[in-house]
Amino acid sequence: MTLPSTARTSVLVILGAAGTLLSIGAAGPSSHREAPLVTEMPKIDATDFYMFTSYEPGRSGYVTLIANYLPLQDPYGGPNYFTLDPEARYELRVDNDGDAVEDVTFRFRFDNLLRDVQLPIGPAGAEKLVSVPLRNVGAISAGDESKLNELETYRLDVVLGSFHAGETPVVLPVANARTGARVFSKPVDHIGEKSIPDYASYAASKVYDIELPDGSTGRMFVGQRKDPFVVNLGETFDLVNLNPLGAVNGEKDDLADANVTSLILEIPKSFLTGPGQPVIGGWTAALLPKNRVLKAKPTYDQATNEFGEYLQVSRLGSPLVNEVVIGLKDKDRFNASQPKFDAQFADYVTNPTLPALLEILFGVRAPTLFPRADLVQAFATGLPGLNANGAFGEMLRLNTATPARLPREQEELGALAGDFAGFPNGRRPGDDVVDIELRVAMGALLSVDVAPDGQLPYTDGAFVDASFFAASFPYLRDPLPGSPQD
Repeated sequence: MTLPSTARTSVLVILGAAGTLLSIGAAGPSSHREAPLVTEMPKIDATDFYMFTSYEPGRSGYVTLIANYLPLQDPYGGPNYFTLDPEARYELRVDNDGDAVEDVTFRFRFDNLLRDVQLPIGPAGAEKLVSVPLRNVGAISAGDESKLNELETYRLDVVLGSFHAGETPVVLPVANARTGARVFSKPVDHIGEKSIPDYASYAASKVYDIELPDGSTGRMFVGQRKDPFVVNLGETFDLVNLNPLGAVNGEKDDLADANVTSLILEIPKSFLTGPGQPVIGGWTAALLPKNRVLKAKPTYDQATNEFGEYLQVSRLGSPLVNEVVIGLKDKDRFNASQPKFDAQFADYVTNPTLPALLEILFGVRAPTLFPRADLVQAFATGLPGLNANGAFGEMLRLNTATPARLPREQEELGALAGDFAGFPNGRRPGDDVVDIELRVAMGALLSVDVAPDGQLPYTDGAFVDASFFAASFPYLRDPLPGSPQD
């Protein structure tokens, strides 16, 4: 899609307003430990959500969706590492008709199989078989997982319709397009290069071609990845203890040594979009059973007894909303809510607190335009001329008719730099949402009479662009090893 100059100007003005809404000022990574409740349940904590037209050559008819979970994974996090929760539902939801209610949901369920590897211990003739405490007892490769003590598998269902709109949704299984199998294998985390000498090949063997319920095919990978988010986390949360006008690459990325668990899908646009509507809205959510009872004598298979209806405990669409827009008292409530009910949070949008905080911390002058009715449009309906879809509700919106750009053509500042295939029209891994939102937080694209310090080039100093990532599916880099070989 090529926008006329007047439309581009309109989009950028609205994006400037959106920056105040989504600004990161005193924020950290996109949804890493963003609300009190999820800090107690890290396995269902969504860290980032990406949705973009695939830019791998020959794949322009597809949309890639990436939902990252389980934040701040130290590569050396053994002996148990970072499996997902078998009791949880992990969902990627898509609204394709502009009503802020999901129409297509991709639901993941995980399971762990204990092989219980045992060794004979004791004097000859009187040995006892004793279970080992480790995840593996030897090297692992793409063709040989026999030395793994625990296997993690998963299933994927497509849910057509919504449980939240008085409908009876249809749940359909997704199969391996080559074998017909409905159970998929997740690679073990990158324990280290002695345990997994060639992790790249091992992980590549877990990329699956999948058959969707309408007979079309897509691709899928689920497993550990290098955390793609880049932010100067420590100094940012220390009352923005950094130079916001310094070099864009002058500070460290505090997530440079962290991994994350990724659910990555590549789905045909035709499966996601509705008739005559190229714009889709997307978000990720995690749900748990309402009741959890601790067992006095827990076992590997059942440490708790969980039952009852599933309740949503984690939610993420556009980056940074819960961290820096929603007040502390409402963060858990926002995580549990649905986009169609987001009017209840309108005060956080029309009267945002972050510009005032930045004024206090930096001594710069915050925008003076109140109430911010324009932010409601940016926050809840999409940007006219770019990705508005008629829905009212917070979600990441993507106009699938906008042509993708190859990595060398991508601007890390996305639409702010005239690259309308980037954030906030969806989100690619190389979009520097931190700098985008910092620069517009103080009104860079607003008139100087209401944003007197809006033209300053704010940055957190932690740089990212498309070169940090692969140019093809699954785009995110292999995880860092827990132990590199000498």
